[in-house]
Amino acid sequence: RPPEYEEEEVEVGWQEKLFSQFEVDLYLNESACQTPLDWQYHEEIRKLEKAGGRKNCRIFTYTDHDRFTNLEELCQKVTDLDHEVPSYLVERMANVRRRRQDRRPVEASSLKSKIITWEPSEEFIKNNHVINTPVQTMYIMGDLGPYGKLGQREYENVLCTIKVDGNGVITVKPDFTGTKGAYRIELDGEKREVWEYTIENASAQVQPEEEEREQRVFRELYGRHRDYLSGLVGSDFEMPLPGTLRLFVNGEIVSAQGYEYDNLYVHFFLELPDQWSSSPFQQLSGVTQTCATKAVGWDNVAYFCYPFTVEMFYTQEDEDSLPQWPVLYFEVLSLDFWQRYRVEGYGSLVLPACPGVHMLTIPTWRPVGLGPVAEMRRFFIGGSPELEDLTYIRIPSTFKGKRLSRFGFRTETTGSVTFRLCCLQQSRAFLENSALRQRMQSVLDRLGGFSQQSSVYSVLEAFQRARRRMQEARESLPQDLISTSASAV
Repeated sequence: RPPEYEEEEVEVGWQEKLFSQFEVDLYLNESACQTPLDWQYHEEIRKLEKAGGRKNCRIFTYTDHDRFTNLEELCQKVTDLDHEVPSYLVERMANVRRRRQDRRPVEASSLKSKIITWEPSEEFIKNNHVINTPVQTMYIMGDLGPYGKLGQREYENVLCTIKVDGNGVITVKPDFTGTKGAYRIELDGEKREVWEYTIENASAQVQPEEEEREQRVFRELYGRHRDYLSGLVGSDFEMPLPGTLRLFVNGEIVSAQGYEYDNLYVHFFLELPDQWSSSPFQQLSGVTQTCATKAVGWDNVAYFCYPFTVEMFYTQEDEDSLPQWPVLYFEVLSLDFWQRYRVEGYGSLVLPACPGVHMLTIPTWRPVGLGPVAEMRRFFIGGSPELEDLTYIRIPSTFKGKRLSRFGFRTETTGSVTFRLCCLQQSRAFLENSALRQRMQSVLDRLGGFSQQSSVYSVLEAFQRARRRMQEARESLPQDLISTSASAV
């Protein structure tokens, strides 16, 4: 083999076309040219032949518009098995092109007004079945055939694949060689030839002045985008009055599970204690949609995913009083085919005093009548004993005494309801400087509802310290004094 063909080095630009011997022989024949691109290649090869022939020998390229690129994307395998049988999904997805989409503006305008397309066309499916990012592809190939037999398709091998998507991300596969060793290609044949090749980035280095100019342009772009976002958000935030806490609750009734009947819905309302208020337009009650249950394990679960938003204000009047947090009362009901409803359970939930995300599952109960007649009435004609005042679930709002007795009130445990609550608190006390931090700590605790818990912890800690001091004092006394005092007692 002549030594000049043992090694070859070519510098390739983006979408630069280098013809192979097979393409030269193909496109020189006018009868093989069918598309405008084929005729363009025919003219370019004729000019190359007049100029002395192509400069490259074994290394050539396939650009984004070549037939090989289309076939390569169409015939890609999912696995590396030699005898892979494509599945139905692979065959269908093979027609989905990620390059050069021909989207019409008519489809884009129709999608805004028509959410569901009941009879989609084949072109519509190809363009909308996957998240299409336009991609331009280029293949750097190597003709690894024996000397004197160049131009045979079976000896063509992909040396490098370069893809650039619409977001400007460049993908080079395999990567630049760098400090790694050369890539190896072993051919199947009698001689078992092994070829080695390296890939290097031959792009010109950016000058420091150009790099600084580019960084400055990026900083200006990011600065304008930041100003644009801040202009959308604004800087004038409404702050609550001093001594006032604003509480935002973005809640969701996730599901209800473990109930006797199907087609459940939840009625709920929020009770605001003293010193709590809300805007006149704030809705403090609601009803979910009627949801059919599905079997999940041993329970029948109804997934509501019903969102609600509540905004409340707490005004501090007495510094020594502890705030009572709002209570969410709810009842679960069922609706059958004859529009008969049954009470499935009652429950209550105290809004969390700690900001953040909370997942809470609240068990429920329902009243039970005396004797079997009430249950038969519930089964046959619907209806069941129910509460006139839902606040009786906890402490009724009309109760003014010191002791509340529920003796003789018959109930039955039913299912449970799951809530997701995202709580956010806002107060001027959170903005106080460090000089007033010690004094404001009690205010924060009181606004956060933790003062009672912290006082219990402080009492327990004081008790543990006192007990520890007594044990140390007892251990420091002489043993004879302890025994004498014990005998005297």
